[in-house]
Amino acid sequence: MRHPGGRISNLALLLALVLAFATGAGAVAAGTPRGRWVVIAHGVAAMLVILLIPWKTRIVRAGVRRHKIGRWASLTLAALAVVTLLFGLGYTTGLVREVGGIRGMWLHVAAALTLVPLLLWHLVARRVLPRRTDLSRRTLMRTGTVAAAAAALYAVTTAVVELTPTPGRRRRFTGSYEVGSFQPRTMPNTIWLNDTSPPVNPATWRLTVADADGTRTWSLPDLSRQTVTRRELLDCTSGWYSEQDWTGVPVSTLIRRVGAARSLLVHSVTGYWIRLPVADLDTLLLATEVGGTPLSRGHGYPLRLVAPGRRGFWWVKWVDRIELQDTPWWWQPPFPMR
Repeated sequence: MRHPGGRISNLALLLALVLAFATGAGAVAAGTPRGRWVVIAHGVAAMLVILLIPWKTRIVRAGVRRHKIGRWASLTLAALAVVTLLFGLGYTTGLVREVGGIRGMWLHVAAALTLVPLLLWHLVARRVLPRRTDLSRRTLMRTGTVAAAAAALYAVTTAVVELTPTPGRRRRFTGSYEVGSFQPRTMPNTIWLNDTSPPVNPATWRLTVADADGTRTWSLPDLSRQTVTRRELLDCTSGWYSEQDWTGVPVSTLIRRVGAARSLLVHSVTGYWIRLPVADLDTLLLATEVGGTPLSRGHGYPLRLVAPGRRGFWWVKWVDRIELQDTPWWWQPPFPMR
């Protein structure tokens, strides 16, 4: 493909990076096959960045000679972009599952987040403003060609991983690898943002349930009288998934009347919380056991949420309160901050 020029190369790379960040955030949230397109889009965006690297390299060489003051910042930005891609590809193929005990998925995410402030600096220091001519027929055709090439490269890479004996062929579509299915003791005790694992006294612990009919409390023995068992898959954002038999009380059993509520807030003793749509009530389970044994402290004892089809950060541990609210479920941070 013919070199499209410095300005167009920079704009194309910026667009590719924005798409990679946006779809990366979406891929972290995707938990059901319906969200597969976000993961695919993230992969295509990554391939687009790779295809643009040769063109960007020429620009970097010239820019480093002209802008000596910001030389090291620019080179660090380029290095971080390469590291992010390498960790992403390494985890996809399964060839780099972890480094120093840290999962490759988190290293990929950490490198990408570290890259953000440098990218923002670069946008300010090396501003490239769009022009009307950027939407010319020739430019659009070149952009379409590069995008098609990125999609083809992603398809080829995916096929190679699936058809060769690489560890990556055993991944779930989210990128997660199976760990400890039907063996709760070997299932990782991953906690969102390294929250603490609090001690809970089962004798004094109570679950508070607030719905349209008022507020009630339940003890652990009260809950144990109306349990069911469901087989559900927990897919953690740190790159692993595990299928287990969860025993607990359906949330719909505890809710007497929904009324005009639009969301269900699930709160942990640590202060962590999430908000779910009331449409999910029939699928949610408050588990007291996994694999036929009580939850361990690390897995959320005495009570944790089981939220089928949602990633691990929705599966609140150490639940002490569920509350129906008028607030829409999406009125919360994209990812919980605590």
